[in-house]
Amino acid sequence: MLDLEIKPDKKSLSDLGIHTAKNIFWNLSPAELIEHALANKEGVLTDTGALMADTGTFTGRSPKDRFIVKDSKTEDSVWWGDINIPFDEAKFDRLYIKMTDFLKGKNLYVREAFAGADTKYRLNLKVINTLAWHNLFCYNMFLRPHEEDLEDFETDFTIICAPEFQADPEVDGTRQSNFAIINLSKRILLIGGTAYAGEMKKGIFSVLNYLLPFEHGVLSMHCSANVGKEGDTAVFFGLSGTGKTTLSADPNRSLIGDDEHGWNEDSIFNFEGGCYAKVIDLSKEKEPEIWDAIKFGAIVENTRFIPGTRTVDYANKEVTENTRTSYPIHHINNALVPSKAGIPKNIFFLTADAFGVIPPISKLNKSQAMYHFISGYTAKVAGTEVGVTEPKTTFSACFGAAFLPLNPIEYARLFGEKMEKHQVNVWLINTGWTGGPYGIGHRMKLKYTRAMIGAALDGKLDHVNYRTHSVFGVSIPENCPNVPDEVLSPRATWTDKEAYDKKARELGAAFIHNFEKFKDFATEDILAGAPKW
Repeated sequence: MLDLEIKPDKKSLSDLGIHTAKNIFWNLSPAELIEHALANKEGVLTDTGALMADTGTFTGRSPKDRFIVKDSKTEDSVWWGDINIPFDEAKFDRLYIKMTDFLKGKNLYVREAFAGADTKYRLNLKVINTLAWHNLFCYNMFLRPHEEDLEDFETDFTIICAPEFQADPEVDGTRQSNFAIINLSKRILLIGGTAYAGEMKKGIFSVLNYLLPFEHGVLSMHCSANVGKEGDTAVFFGLSGTGKTTLSADPNRSLIGDDEHGWNEDSIFNFEGGCYAKVIDLSKEKEPEIWDAIKFGAIVENTRFIPGTRTVDYANKEVTENTRTSYPIHHINNALVPSKAGIPKNIFFLTADAFGVIPPISKLNKSQAMYHFISGYTAKVAGTEVGVTEPKTTFSACFGAAFLPLNPIEYARLFGEKMEKHQVNVWLINTGWTGGPYGIGHRMKLKYTRAMIGAALDGKLDHVNYRTHSVFGVSIPENCPNVPDEVLSPRATWTDKEAYDKKARELGAAFIHNFEKFKDFATEDILAGAPKW
């Protein structure tokens, strides 16, 4: 076994009720954490120097096991239901004691970090891990303080993540042995029974999705963002697997961030300090920025080697299709530091349309933009969540309902105000299927999607002719540089035109059915953006 010379820090966690840990390692460097992970047999190194680790039973988030403590602070403010599942306050307190007692005699890895690149809205985090590679994940994914920032560091929110700790559902009030529980009053996130590192990242995203709109009037967004040389910011909304990370990693533009942002009165700012990208079928040719970022300090999750080598086989789905990499944002050569830029000029709604109906690019008017933002249509990609084994269509309010503690009304209201105030161009991009539905058609070529987005950003679609989609009413450009004209019309890519028309009407009806739950607050202006099926 590797003989580690790293000495545990003498700082204490007694204020959290953690008194007798074996060793407490504070703010270790990536190299030190990798040494610990290798010594603990938590992972192995790849030929690029990245750390390969497995997440065990859970290879994605477990939404049904994510809870929010219901108390006097949250009772009337949280949007309770299937997404935000209430957890009893007293049971949280008892589970907290059990969990901290479980940490006795354990080696603990503690990281102090930030969430939010805008210092006015920054959240100071303390993360306590039992796994060294989890602490490396937090180093990568959250913002990294300078030494002087740590001298008087005061924690705003604490994460305790112990995958080895199993809850007893009958006693503890969980659904099963794994859980992620947010206590917004005590500002603590407890995670147990799962080694899927994304639960930490998305847990803090949910926290910010509560605090920023509710307490500061800042729009929190599940999106990626980049900025051009002329300061033209672009924002990309979309659920996991729709291309946020890939499309925002543009060599000709500076990356602000790949997943979570805030929109305040004068800027877009990243919540994170890293990227968490899907790597299934990753290639240097298609995604060179992500490929090159997977080096020493990066993590690859649930991947496997090409037999007889230490080279990652990115086509391997043996464990899951939700294979991922985590790396600090500075592994991207053109990352913007600090990760903050001006008000966006273009917003892209990304959808992986499993029906093959949505045009590859279309321009939305204000009504359509509001309607599609609230609808949040896409297809869940296989492996992204537990139980999802093949793509299926879904609606997720504001392109991130799974992480929204407040009613989507609140986020939609803020989005509408900002969109109208700044007169932003809004585009709907289909990165999904064309030429037919999933199983018959094929996935849209990435080079075409990049060309269409580039044309929109460069203003090359400002003076072309547009046609109107017969069901969705969106404006489809008839020409786009470096894209065949027939690709722009989804109907033209189908052999059976009548089958396309039928499928388009079916999808339009699904939009309208989904929107029924929002009709009580939707204005006539918003409803005017609905499909005409």
